[in-house]
Amino acid sequence: MTRSRSRLASVTSALGVAALAFGLGASPSAPPGAPPAQPAAADPKRPLTAGELERLRNGADRDERALDARLGEIGRESTLVERRILARGRGYVRLTRTGLLPIGDGFEALVDHAARLERLHHGLEADLERQKALGAERIAVAKRLEQARARVGTLDEEQRLLARAEDALRSQEERERAFVQAFEFGGHTAVYGAVGPSDPALAAEGFAALRGRLPFPIAGRTEIRSARRVSSDGPGLEMRAPFGTVVRSVFAGRVAFADTYADYGKTIIVEHGRRHYTVSANLDSIDVEVGDEITAGERLGTVGDSGNGPRLYFEIRVGKDTVNPSDWFGI
Repeated sequence: MTRSRSRLASVTSALGVAALAFGLGASPSAPPGAPPAQPAAADPKRPLTAGELERLRNGADRDERALDARLGEIGRESTLVERRILARGRGYVRLTRTGLLPIGDGFEALVDHAARLERLHHGLEADLERQKALGAERIAVAKRLEQARARVGTLDEEQRLLARAEDALRSQEERERAFVQAFEFGGHTAVYGAVGPSDPALAAEGFAALRGRLPFPIAGRTEIRSARRVSSDGPGLEMRAPFGTVVRSVFAGRVAFADTYADYGKTIIVEHGRRHYTVSANLDSIDVEVGDEITAGERLGTVGDSGNGPRLYFEIRVGKDTVNPSDWFGI
């Protein structure tokens, strides 16, 4: 009898320990699994190429998809574990209620009852540990997913910036080619002068006949000084005038260039025949298009201001050579 009482005391002690463990919850969880690898960082000392950006973007996409999928798996597993915890918890509470212990069925029944409670306790403890681990992993994965999405956004912006830079470079190269090609001989001789200076004979002789008597491209009083642009091989003239003053063609011709170019700003090049050209630059507006046939005195655009006060920059070229415009204006 003493021996049976001792075993009964041991079983009762085990039940008390199991109940205490259930009340206190699970032990600390194991660390979450390793997240998907991130794409290798690019060398910060040089700009990324379009191909490198594309590879990084694809890698970031893969990471985002993997992390998103893992987050979904965690959610589904967490739901299953939570259901298991609730079922086992209810069973555990039901078996430990006062009056339900099988004391009247003998010692063996009591031992079996204790063993069932112990199994439920271990199952609950394992589920609680797993739930805690899943919660920690969910937080870690959600954080990495946020970082991956931010990385995708950064790479998208870098791709957009690179595309804009490439477009700007191509546009600049196209302008430079157009500016140079404007002075190239097209294999034909054009003579303009249907509307021009008051002397029809001079108009019929062409632009070269106006050397020393070329009309000014802007009307009214103006201050003129010699100037030169960095990319020019000869002198030009700066003509100070109020902002927005109309700039007119000094002779009939065809518009060969009408765009922004390097340090010239908004520029119009007019071909006047026999490889004579005038360049009107530092404009605020351009009112003609490439290919337009214009008459003498026709509006080209308006005077602009690049930061040094409103003024027109004017050149005369014969072929690709920049000649002194003062000789043409007779000043």
